[in-house]
Amino acid sequence: MSIDVNNESGTEVDEQAILDIARYALGRMRIHPLSELSVIVVDAAAMEQLHIQWMDLPGPTDVMSFPMDELRPPSKDDDEPPQGLLGDIVLCPEVAAKQGAEAPTQHSMDEELQLLTVHGVLHLLGYDHEEPDEKAEMFGLQAAIVDGWRAEKGLTGPSPAPTVS
Repeated sequence: MSIDVNNESGTEVDEQAILDIARYALGRMRIHPLSELSVIVVDAAAMEQLHIQWMDLPGPTDVMSFPMDELRPPSKDDDEPPQGLLGDIVLCPEVAAKQGAEAPTQHSMDEELQLLTVHGVLHLLGYDHEEPDEKAEMFGLQAAIVDGWRAEKGLTGPSPAPTVS
């Protein structure tokens, strides 16, 4: 799995954890090991520009996903997953820090960025949360992936509650 993490935000973030959880999420979703993903960490001003340009919404947001080859998890265990370019995930640590601090289970900016990375991966794989049933599926899968990764890393304490909308 080729995963690039590029921090352009000016904020110190745990890039290794972002890389690790992205790799874990893609493995858990059975994405081809030769697929490629880019994660870009930007400041609030850059995220606001992207949010306006692509979503026509004001202000910065927490995470945006830009799919490329529209890869999907294989439908059966014995199916060979296709390889390709997953796309880009853009994260904003300033928004992540605020959301983590305001969450019911307060957590750090880095924990929020980990959650947002999984959220972005799921969006790249075609998951959405517009409808209640889609939201239940996506957020359930997101929690299972974050919990699994945290358990594998031996991290204790409650997992961050979903704060993305």
